[in-house]
Amino acid sequence: MKLDIFYTLGAVLRGGTLAAAAAERSLTPSAVSMQMKHLEAYLGQPLFDRSGLQVRPMRLAHEVSATMGEALQQLESLRKKPTAAIEGTVRLGVIESMQPMVLPATMRLLRERFSGVELRLARGRSGSLTASVKAGDLDAALVAQPENGGSARLRWQPMFRRELVLVVPPTATESSIATLFKKYEWIRYDRDSVTGSLSARFVAEHVREKHGQLEFDSASAIIAMVSAGLGVSILQIADPGLLHTYPVRIVRLGRSAPVLQLSLVTRKADDDRRPLMAVRDAVLSALSTAKHHRSVTDIQAIPRSTLTEW
Repeated sequence: MKLDIFYTLGAVLRGGTLAAAAAERSLTPSAVSMQMKHLEAYLGQPLFDRSGLQVRPMRLAHEVSATMGEALQQLESLRKKPTAAIEGTVRLGVIESMQPMVLPATMRLLRERFSGVELRLARGRSGSLTASVKAGDLDAALVAQPENGGSARLRWQPMFRRELVLVVPPTATESSIATLFKKYEWIRYDRDSVTGSLSARFVAEHVREKHGQLEFDSASAIIAMVSAGLGVSILQIADPGLLHTYPVRIVRLGRSAPVLQLSLVTRKADDDRRPLMAVRDAVLSALSTAKHHRSVTDIQAIPRSTLTEW
């Protein structure tokens, strides 16, 4: 029985629905439902009344949550307590676009809390880093999780969700996305990447007229090209410092905006490795701090009605 199930149970009780718990835990509603069924099978008793349109927690669900809640808090405090006993080497891969956001805070937290943990870093693209984890050449990697969920042989820990935005030249005055794509070339992000496939799908579904042959696997190169007035692009802005060097306009894509899921991928066999758990907590803490800061400035929201006009 994995402890994550009890955290999910608490989320269900707090949110009132499986969907709310799924959002809090960065899971799918079906994954939340499956965890609750596993817990019911373990206990041999139902935790929810499923006779209505929505599941309703029974008294036993609250009793289980209350019983485990205090124990989980104490266990978490013991696990995070700084100690020289947690030591070892962790080989961590981070996609290049996320390194400025993740690495400084992660390194600082490890030195403050887990000085016995040595971090060896690698950079690369999501696909190659994930393959290195699977092959055992890396212990963990912060990558863009594939849309199909990723390999079931690996552990995917959701860490951060990033909305893709439209980047346009700083001198562009057009407010319609359709007009922007007519006037400027579409500079693609590498279509073999997760970001590239998400942006390509969005353009295919919402933009009727587009043109352009340029394609890059570097966000900084694309932003530099857009800043020079050579096109528009859809991508994620991980390093806001780029916008000071290469000024652009950032246009949000509304409710239909593609969202990139960044996850820490590890091997399931390494779930109980304490140095790896320390690194995971440091990365999560670094990202939790970062997501409370605006990543881009000069954001222009697109009215909902605009989405139907493309």
